[in-house]
Amino acid sequence: MRLAQIKQQTLRKSMNLDSLGWSEFFANSLNPQWQESYTIGRVALEYKNTYRLYTEQGELSAKVIGKLRYQATGRQDFPAVGDWVVIRLTNEGKQAIIHSILPRKSQFSRKTVGAKTEVQIIATNIDTIFLVSGLDGDFNLRRIERYLLLVWESGANPVIVLNKADLGEDIAEKREAVEAIAFGVPVIILSAVKNQGLEALTPYLKPGQTVALLGSSGVGKSTLVNQLIGQVVQAVGEVRSDDCKGRHTTTHRQLIPLPSGGLLIDTPGMRELQIWADEESLADTFTDIDTLAQHCRFRNCKHQDEPGCAVQQALENGTLDEQRFLNYQKLQKELHYLARKQDQKASLAEKEKWKKITKVLRNQHKH
Repeated sequence: MRLAQIKQQTLRKSMNLDSLGWSEFFANSLNPQWQESYTIGRVALEYKNTYRLYTEQGELSAKVIGKLRYQATGRQDFPAVGDWVVIRLTNEGKQAIIHSILPRKSQFSRKTVGAKTEVQIIATNIDTIFLVSGLDGDFNLRRIERYLLLVWESGANPVIVLNKADLGEDIAEKREAVEAIAFGVPVIILSAVKNQGLEALTPYLKPGQTVALLGSSGVGKSTLVNQLIGQVVQAVGEVRSDDCKGRHTTTHRQLIPLPSGGLLIDTPGMRELQIWADEESLADTFTDIDTLAQHCRFRNCKHQDEPGCAVQQALENGTLDEQRFLNYQKLQKELHYLARKQDQKASLAEKEKWKKITKVLRNQHKH
């Protein structure tokens, strides 16, 4: 059975806004003037210039109104998968025009791939992010830390899913290692391919709750999607035995209604995960290092060779893992570089604005 048919079946059962994740948060941001002639939809799929929406009127194709397109300052001002949008129905209720995007409760973003310093929104209004990692040869603590940084930044709650328990060795040790770097984050061990341990995900898949799957290629996300939906809807890629890396099988993000009443956003595996975050999210990810740093003698301690450095002391006595600290420094450097680039971009935009104003004033003066 194709995904479109499964979606239609699930949506027909309970096509109301609450079942799509509507809450008081979004209701409170609705402008009263919209209520008479506009309606609400949720972005399920994003194409180049069109969107698929879930609405109380059914599934609709939609485009963005020219004004919204004209006022957009970047990609973040366009609808993303998971967004709630204010729409006007057209073509006898078969299509829609998107007039506005409601404020986002959470948004998962990364820096766009390449040289541009721009944010790319992956998905929005997510309650929980399942951070999927394989227990096979591709198990990587440093990658989990990197993903966690982005999850904390998003405003959603992380749950670490260690998949491929059927292939993994030293599972108890790996679980302990993950718990040691992800303080207070639930860690679930399962085997999607064997359909074992999936019941532990049930509390996060309640009606109206939105979950996103995140993880690199080959960790078994598509198999997990198929098990959660109860049908084979996502192509499953083979994993190369030499390096446990997989091929991309999910090619676009989409919001999928689940039989449980929950909603699932599947994301393509991301090889190049460029971070878009701030110092606060870094502190949330590395709470142990952040706590140690507060005991350093100097407030601006760089944790190198300063006297009274609590971080260096912890590294010496073995209570802080050196690889974890090196990853912390690496991510911190990336964040500082990103902040500098953003400041540079803002400064250039400001210069450009004043050049335009000056030009207008000169022309007025001439006439």
